[in-house]
Amino acid sequence: MAKKPVKLDENGFRKFGMRDCLAYAAGDLGCNMSFALKSTMAIFWTQFMGLDLIYSALLIVVQVWDAINDPLIGSIVDSDRHQYKRNKFLQYIWAGSIGLIIGGACCFLPFPDAPMVAKCIIFIAGYVVWDAFYTVANVPYGSLLSLISDKPADRASLSAWRSVGSIGGNMLPMVILPFIIFDENNNLIGERVFIAALIMGFFGFLCFQFMIKNTEIRVDTEIKLDDQPKFNVIKAMGNFLKNRPAVGATIAAMGMFIGMQGATTAVTVLFQSYFHNVKASGVVQMFAMIPVMVFTPLARKMVTKYGKKELASVGAICSLIASILMFVMPISGDNKGMLLYIICQLINSLGMGIYSTVSWAMMGDAIDYNEWKFGVREEGTVYALHSFFRKLAQGVGPAIVLAIMVALGYVGANEGNQTAEVALRMRYLVPGTYAFSAVMQFIGLGMIYNLDKKTTAKMTEELNARHAAHAE
Repeated sequence: MAKKPVKLDENGFRKFGMRDCLAYAAGDLGCNMSFALKSTMAIFWTQFMGLDLIYSALLIVVQVWDAINDPLIGSIVDSDRHQYKRNKFLQYIWAGSIGLIIGGACCFLPFPDAPMVAKCIIFIAGYVVWDAFYTVANVPYGSLLSLISDKPADRASLSAWRSVGSIGGNMLPMVILPFIIFDENNNLIGERVFIAALIMGFFGFLCFQFMIKNTEIRVDTEIKLDDQPKFNVIKAMGNFLKNRPAVGATIAAMGMFIGMQGATTAVTVLFQSYFHNVKASGVVQMFAMIPVMVFTPLARKMVTKYGKKELASVGAICSLIASILMFVMPISGDNKGMLLYIICQLINSLGMGIYSTVSWAMMGDAIDYNEWKFGVREEGTVYALHSFFRKLAQGVGPAIVLAIMVALGYVGANEGNQTAEVALRMRYLVPGTYAFSAVMQFIGLGMIYNLDKKTTAKMTEELNARHAAHAE
């Protein structure tokens, strides 16, 4: 049977469609096969490896590497003028995906009887290796969205499907891992985490290869070398700080990850010692993803009708309402209390889901804004700095929350047997963290991010005119 002819758009590229969406979703699925294990890191290093506040301090230390790593990789990508067979972003993603096969497992080397100094070295070395490969894959991947299509509706679809990939990448380990890595007494089996990390790294590599093979680059932003100004990383960083959409989206993303990652350890302890059922935590969090999955197919139409900024701001308000309800409702340690917790998480997830499904499209617009206002795109640097601050939230957030947990009586050596007082404090710390997260999201989206529906349309129209004039 003859192959069906490929439909082309007005510029001669393969017409944008579901193939693009699935490929882009596979990329974030690959990223999160590695990244999802980060939610287990605090429990692994406090309860299995025997670090408490030391781990919290080390987590902040490794962010110094992030401070160098993300902008460095972004600037390298932006300044790279080599002509690759496909695309330089795809080439970097390919290289990073190979390293991630073992990168995630390096964070979970199981040596609980090693001396304290050796444990600290193992953690820092493992994290640095993982983070380097993750950045090489993730920074170009995030920048790629703005090159697949310049149409707002297409970008909304890509962003929504990226959220689908993210959900899948988080949900698989979230649901399955608790049944594998915890015993019948709610205690962690550290050796199994290491094996799981290796398996997930290989699966992530396969996802990246699918994405690379099926990605079509439609937005030509290449400038001839004779016309290309010399890349200036300091100027690029200055442009980022003057880029209101990039700053606003970054503050919102930091808020989201403080809520998601910062509360993770407290949530695990909540299920270990308050609800006394840690294996149910993954299933509960899976149900909390239902609103995200329901909203995702609607994202394209709703963005077209209302705009990304407008929708994301409403999502932040939903999350804040859910956090307040979770704090004041009588959530007890029995099944009735768990049901109330699930209901609040459903509302919270709806808010986060509305934002997360458009967040990457908002960063794509922020990259366009950089070109619109400053005359240069600097995809890698803009996304790298955004990624750096996200990672800062992912590292500092859990470190601060863990320090608060220790101050509230949490002892890692007690594993799943925290005192009733500590368990009750976790019950209030979790919604408190979520509320702080929602406030940060609203500030970033509602007060700083300035690309509403009307302004975005004007920016796209003017950039298209510039590109057309340049092509002539």
